[in-house]
Amino acid sequence: MCGIVGFASRTTPAVGPLVSGLSRLEYRGYDSAGVALESADGIKVYKQAGKVSALDALLARALPEAERAKYTLGIAHTRWATHGLPTTANAHPHVADGGRLALVHNGIIENHAALRAGLEKRGVKFLSQTDTEVLAHLVAAFDKGDFLSAVCDALRRVDGTYGIAAISSRHPGEMVVARKGSPLVIGVGEKDVVVASDVSAIVAYTRQVIYLKDGDVARITPEGIDIHSLDNAPVSREVQEVDWDIGAIEKGGYEHFMLKEIFEQPDALANTIRGRLDPAGGTAILSGLGLSPRELAAVRRLVIVGCGTSLHAGMVGKYLFESLADVPTSPEQAAEFRYSNPIVGPDDWVVALSQSGETADTLAAVRESIRKGALVSALCNVVGSTIAREAGRGVYLHAGPEVSVASTKAFTAQVAALLMMALKLGRTRRLSREAGDRLAAEIARLPELVSAVLARNDEIAGVAERYAGADDMFFIGRGILYPAALEGALKVKEVAYVHAEGYQAAELKHGPIALLSDKTPVVALLADIPGQEKTLGNVQECRARMAPVIGVVTEGDGAAASAVTDALVVPRAGVELSPIVSVVALQLFAYHVARLRGCEIDQPRNLAKSVTVE
Repeated sequence: MCGIVGFASRTTPAVGPLVSGLSRLEYRGYDSAGVALESADGIKVYKQAGKVSALDALLARALPEAERAKYTLGIAHTRWATHGLPTTANAHPHVADGGRLALVHNGIIENHAALRAGLEKRGVKFLSQTDTEVLAHLVAAFDKGDFLSAVCDALRRVDGTYGIAAISSRHPGEMVVARKGSPLVIGVGEKDVVVASDVSAIVAYTRQVIYLKDGDVARITPEGIDIHSLDNAPVSREVQEVDWDIGAIEKGGYEHFMLKEIFEQPDALANTIRGRLDPAGGTAILSGLGLSPRELAAVRRLVIVGCGTSLHAGMVGKYLFESLADVPTSPEQAAEFRYSNPIVGPDDWVVALSQSGETADTLAAVRESIRKGALVSALCNVVGSTIAREAGRGVYLHAGPEVSVASTKAFTAQVAALLMMALKLGRTRRLSREAGDRLAAEIARLPELVSAVLARNDEIAGVAERYAGADDMFFIGRGILYPAALEGALKVKEVAYVHAEGYQAAELKHGPIALLSDKTPVVALLADIPGQEKTLGNVQECRARMAPVIGVVTEGDGAAASAVTDALVVPRAGVELSPIVSVVALQLFAYHVARLRGCEIDQPRNLAKSVTVE
């Protein structure tokens, strides 16, 4: 993986749109970039280890502006290394058929070694360590005059996941794209067709898009789009309109996308909540779930699957569903869930969390749950994503595009959506109308509460300045704030490259306390909710070992503020809302630590935004 762009036009040179598209996909994380351009003279390939800017400089040297007009069709890629080092040789596009075919690919070809061995026996010479080059040579081997049929024949022999785009000088003016487990979107313009792995690379040209489904193979020319199944049978896919414009993926005056997205959270939460609270019934209206009160009441167990930040949101969900609805709930790491032969059935409700809706491990968990007869729903931010489609029911977050690799507003929106789901489920069980009314009113205040945290940005930056030099940190919390501690530690790891560990506060003394010193800050989540007094005891244990303690404390809570070395102050909020306001403060803390350390905040090293490989 990571980013694919394709462009086909009658008259518009392809170089500009391809490089621009790659630039808009940089947030996904990558280590090399390349383009392949087709003209009457054949195919030209330019690729470079490093950033898109390095590729752009290479193109400026190698391809004068006057010469670019003849290239109106091409493909491009940013690579996040899986097979082989991040070198120019391993960068995409990869070529075959004596340089007459070029292909870019996201995903993993699991049987690439066997396919490579077979091709080598037939005399094929490989130039890279990648699984993708195998696929390029395989397509070339099957090309008997129909490019789309050659791609279909090759892909039927492939095990694994793929999103691909391929061009061949034997088939001028034609691009073939296909997907299985790795997203591809086609943008339909008036004169041009744009292909990308993410709509962010498309909206500058058109908001009319076609989301390909797994097993789709499409022939694209400047004249039109022809979509087939992997068995080469014609299929129809509807054109949809993207509901946001190019401004949503611009920095808008902020230094980094991460900071912009942190500050977008009041609006993102308002969008997640809007129209979904029912004051008359003290409940939530979540029509996307498609479940009646009787069906909800029949649920005996909840399983929440996710990875990384989404898993932490799911861990908060455990406390919400168990306290509000009396439903046993298990948060599960999606990859472990899939391979553990999970015990789920008709009385179990599996809720899948994924910002992108394309996370490979979470998608596999959804499919396994469906096979086993469980009720499955999804919480996704990207409309039309694979997990959302395959689950068939769920809640869209409507948080807007998230460009920074480190997720921020998707986490708070996921927790808000889980809270509304727990409210709805609770009202079918033991939660009273009065309690439902109170909680609905609290949820409605979330944008206001988060705005109050953001108003303390300068204070939080000042605290971050005192600890930006630390090489190790611990984050501790209890109960519903334990997942918030994990998420705070993850953010510091992701963007500031600081070794940070999250612990249930009581666990600190069962081993990790041996690592404490005056150079090891501890971040303690101390919102004024039940369990706080126990965490305050753990704070004293840390300070007795000379460790400085940064407390996330409720405004006006003088006892908690006096117990810590430095305080990140958050507004008073109910128990169920406390993880959201606490995590927003930790997001700002992580951001400022990273900024002060000079880190590449929006594109942290080694990370990718949408993890479509297992």
